[in-house]
Amino acid sequence: MNYLLRGIGVLAAVGTISMLAFSLPASEARGDGGDDLMPRPANKNWQQECSSCHLAYPPSLLPKASWQRLMNGLDQHFGENAGLDPATQADILRFLEANAADNGGSRMGKRVMQRLDAKATPLRITETAWFVRKHDDVPRTAWSRKSVGSAANCAACHRQAEQGVFDDDTVRIPK
Repeated sequence: MNYLLRGIGVLAAVGTISMLAFSLPASEARGDGGDDLMPRPANKNWQQECSSCHLAYPPSLLPKASWQRLMNGLDQHFGENAGLDPATQADILRFLEANAADNGGSRMGKRVMQRLDAKATPLRITETAWFVRKHDDVPRTAWSRKSVGSAANCAACHRQAEQGVFDDDTVRIPK
């Protein structure tokens, strides 16, 4: 009888835990931050300088060599002079390299790298195979809407992009 009561207690505990886990969003139930939640490592200079013009893109979206190319060409950053003082530029570059897709520190970075040629150094996140595949169901006309502007404007559709959340549940494509 004592074993029977223990067994019932264990089953009840497992059932309760399962119900709680399945009632959470998938990422919380897994406890891993989810597939489309990117780690938001902190760097004051990166956040301040990059987000002054656009979303401070998560470093895990490009490999180290791409970040090096981008940071070494800030005087011609997509048609703009985004030059920085050498100390700030070096600090941001160190941060981007340490958290790049090929650094192995994030699940998202690994996914980006799986779809990228090992020698590729794309300058645009929107041109990576990972990005193209993740957005293949978005009509091309959506990118040119005035409310979106371009595929590089993540925050137009991903309402929690600044917090590193890019999951499908938080997407709202503006009209």
